Formats: sequence, structure tokens, C-alpha cells
Amino acid sequence: MFQPKIPTMPQPTGLVAPPAIVEPTAITPAVATPQPAPVPPAPSRPAVQLTPGTALALVGGGTAVVLVVGTVLVSMLLAVALTAASVAVCAVVIRSLLHRR
Repeated sequence: MFQPKIPTMPQPTGLVAPPAIVEPTAITPAVATPQPAPVPPAPSRPAVQLTPGTALALVGGGTAVVLVVGTVLVSMLLAVALTAASVAVCAVVIRSLLHRR
């Protein structure tokens, strides 16, 4: 069980073709091809240059985004606070109604 079993190669059956005969051929030297001319590298893209107008537009756009996101977050916080206050008022009213009986 613990000894490895070495597989045996099965012997071919039926007709066996004789090995093909390889005949030697003459080696002819290859003709040297000329090296292709080096291709000059493509010019790199110019760096983005910010003009004062573009910089002002970017600052204005960033400010607008910050103001809009801030407004949305504050409005969500206000909605949560109003909901919590109304739930608290409802709880106080229900508690007072139950204790009067």
C-alpha cells in the first residue's frame, strides 16, 4: 500500500510503421538584412497649463460643490433632528395619557 507503483509502458500492437528516414540537406547561409532606421520617439504631451481664468473657474466649481454637499448634509441632519423631536413629543404625550387613567 505504501510502496509506489511504477506504471509499465504497454507494447504497441498491430502494424508498426518503420521510422521515417531523415535525409541531410545543405545549409545555405541567410542573406543579411539591413537594420531598419530608428524611429524617433513621439513628442510627449505638453503639460496642462492653468491660466488665471481656469484656476478661478476650478476654485469656483470646488466651492460650489462643497456648498451643495454641505447644504445636503445639514438638511439631512435637520430632518433627523426634527424626527427625533417629534418622536420625543409623541412619547411624552402617550406617557401622560397612559398615566392619567
